Amino acid sequence: MMQKKIRPVLFGCGLALVVGLLSCAYRPFTGPLVPLNKQAPLMTVHDDGSVVYQLDRFEVTVRPMTDAELNRQFVEASSNGSHSTNAYTYGDLQFDGPDSTRSRFAVFHVAVKNYSYPKVQVDPARAVLEAGNKREYYSLSLAQLENYFRAYARGYEGNEYARHRERLDLLRRTLLKPDVVFSGQEAEGYIVFPVLHADVEDVRLILEDVVLRFDYRDEPSETTQITYAFERLTGRQYADGRRVVTHSPEGD
Repeated sequence: MMQKKIRPVLFGCGLALVVGLLSCAYRPFTGPLVPLNKQAPLMTVHDDGSVVYQLDRFEVTVRPMTDAELNRQFVEASSNGSHSTNAYTYGDLQFDGPDSTRSRFAVFHVAVKNYSYPKVQVDPARAVLEAGNKREYYSLSLAQLENYFRAYARGYEGNEYARHRERLDLLRRTLLKPDVVFSGQEAEGYIVFPVLHADVEDVRLILEDVVLRFDYRDEPSETTQITYAFERLTGRQYADGRRVVTHSPEGD
């Protein structure tokens, strides 16, 4: 008789525990990167979300890109589901469950204008993302991205290999190149980083060793470091639909 009385109690406790765990379970969500209002000297924040470093008539503009913007930029390469060849995003592929808006990389557009110096150089290999929680992300080279996409080219033949080549061709055309930019010239392209972890609230994009002058041996004689500050919305979405914001960008 004692056992019959205890079982309903144990069952009720177990059910309450399960319900409690489900109500506590959550998945993180994040928003797009936006500029911090407070930037380093010589920096200007624009309404389109870009940040401009200006030294006399030398400018380096950085803008974080969303997947939606990159898909619009490369529409044809982003409209074929799992066969999309946009190397920066998953195209219009929809994932099951809470990861339906999964990002492939963290991507920044960089534009260089040189109307002050004989020649300058911004090397994407010298770019790093430093997060406020001490995480660090280093820019990905074309060779590293090629290795990443090689897994998708099964057998190196047929349609998979053709899509592999299309992705690499897009990267070759649009990645920021480490070429010198001569006086009166402009250059632009993308810098790619691994996707940010969900716990990252703010980052600093650091362009290290930007060359402003070269000596007679064509070696850098004057360099500078340029730092751009960004943040994003972060939060938790619970199984019961509740959304709790853990960090909100300035002005929100």
